[in-house]
Amino acid sequence: MLGRCPIFRGVGPAELEGIRMNARRQTLERGAVLFNQGDPATQCYVLESGRMRLVQLHPDGRVVIHRILTPGEFFGGIAALGDEAYPVSAEAVEASTVLGWSKEAMRRILSAHPPVALNLLRLQARRIQELQERINELAWDRVERRVARAVLRLARQVGRRTEEGVLLDLPLSREDLANLTGTTLYTTSRILSQWEQRGIVRAGRQRLVIRSPHTLVEIAEDLSLPADKENPEEEH
Repeated sequence: MLGRCPIFRGVGPAELEGIRMNARRQTLERGAVLFNQGDPATQCYVLESGRMRLVQLHPDGRVVIHRILTPGEFFGGIAALGDEAYPVSAEAVEASTVLGWSKEAMRRILSAHPPVALNLLRLQARRIQELQERINELAWDRVERRVARAVLRLARQVGRRTEEGVLLDLPLSREDLANLTGTTLYTTSRILSQWEQRGIVRAGRQRLVIRSPHTLVEIAEDLSLPADKENPEEEH
């Protein structure tokens, strides 16, 4: 599993075993919090199994989901880079297992294995780029386009083909999708209802199936006329 983790790419099996021996395994029930926003950043983690999400609470009470984590993903890397506190909270979307390294252990790993240090810098740069893209989406894109892009990102991460279409294989409520896209529950529900009427998706209580991926890509890339074009006052 560590061999599939991007930050350990280029590290041999024997070295990986030594790295794993320095980790502490922790099991989380669904809904459990691994660390809270503002907690001292003392450990770095790799998600071994299950699903987790990184969320941030704003002073006005809004919750923003920054990322859905899938097995093999590294997170909490700021602990190794000197930050004092976690900027987000890490919550288990389903029963999950993580491997954790203390700040000191991870710094020893970075010193002993230069490829890991370089991979970590690449990962952090990619995450910064993703955040910049999200900021641009929030600033300039129509809400429907933002929701379409978020659903497609999830499909790439956790999509599974079924007879109905592409199932997003994790519990996902409409409120979760709203928090992923920086919009309201009402607006997200309205968009999903319109998509259901057009046969693009099938949305359950915590289940979403993409029935027409091609149409969703058209919406995400602004290649088709939006269904609610007649509503120029749509929430941005």
